[in-house]
Amino acid sequence: ASMEQCSCASGRRYARLRCSIGEVETAVGAIPQVTTRLTMGDRLGGLRVRMNLRRMDYRVAPGLYAVGCPNAESPVLVTANYKLTFDSLRAELSRVDAWILVLDTRGVNVWCAAGKGTFSTDELVRKVRAARLEGVVTHRTLVVPQLGATGVAKRRVREECGFSAVFGPVRAADLPAFLAAGMKATPEMRLVRFGLRDRAAVIGVEVSAAWDWRVIVAVVVAAFLVGLAGSHLLSPADYVVRLGITYGLFLLAIVGGGVLVPLGLPFIPGRSFSTKGALVGAVLGAAAVAALHAVVPVVALIGIFLAVTAFSSYVAMNFTGSTTFTSPSGVQKEMRRALPLQVAGALGAVVLFIAQLGVSLAS
Repeated sequence: ASMEQCSCASGRRYARLRCSIGEVETAVGAIPQVTTRLTMGDRLGGLRVRMNLRRMDYRVAPGLYAVGCPNAESPVLVTANYKLTFDSLRAELSRVDAWILVLDTRGVNVWCAAGKGTFSTDELVRKVRAARLEGVVTHRTLVVPQLGATGVAKRRVREECGFSAVFGPVRAADLPAFLAAGMKATPEMRLVRFGLRDRAAVIGVEVSAAWDWRVIVAVVVAAFLVGLAGSHLLSPADYVVRLGITYGLFLLAIVGGGVLVPLGLPFIPGRSFSTKGALVGAVLGAAAVAALHAVVPVVALIGIFLAVTAFSSYVAMNFTGSTTFTSPSGVQKEMRRALPLQVAGALGAVVLFIAQLGVSLAS
């Protein structure tokens, strides 16, 4: 099944599933049937959103879908309408006949949507009623992702729509075994992991600032100011060199906080992400100072060290939103402690650059 963009009356854009693989007839009408095999377009689309390119538009229309050849006794699996989540689920169901009930989470994954309140009891009840699910299946059980548990009250679901919610495993890959075992999860299925592969998967979003046009404009301006700190007049060639150095330093901080910290998370000293980012940034900043000490004034070198350290710390702290072991209160506590230090480091760098600019212009 290939995907294409479409718009609904509300103006929201969804990835429409072409019904080239057919429909499943039920007592309430035909239900679109989706393939479990991901196409190259699906994979490229997933790569695009991992690079934070139009990520919030990557969603499928909420509603009921079929995988395989489900019947009235087949399980009902609940998920979010973030297409990357939807694709991850259906790709694991190649040998399963099931119904997929997609909630409108506004293009947000299950875990985050549960925290934001869009993967919720009310939304689940609404979609059960809208799909007339009681006419599609004879049982009254919904398999809800474990990571959506914070948004779903099982008792309310049963009281308001007559269906019982059963929390499935953490990972979609365990669903076939979970269903085959009579919807019984092993301790391993309940375990939330955040290994190297998981951490690497979210790096693209964290480093997406590297190609944000607003950031690039700021770097161009900063390069001009840093360039002035070294001489009165810059030739075009000199400016290009300074621009390259400035953007390189920016990328260095991005790589430190957005790549090295996630990949080396268990091994970098410190408990908080901001501390880990600052340590990595300090090492990279020192390396930059060592590489540039022959061509950059001392005052500006100190500013470079402070800027790389502070920005690396800030980028690493943003990574807390991608992890599975942080809480909103913990994130807020870390931000209250770290942001003033990060801002102080950035302002200190700016003051030093301006001071060096004044010295250069006066000489």
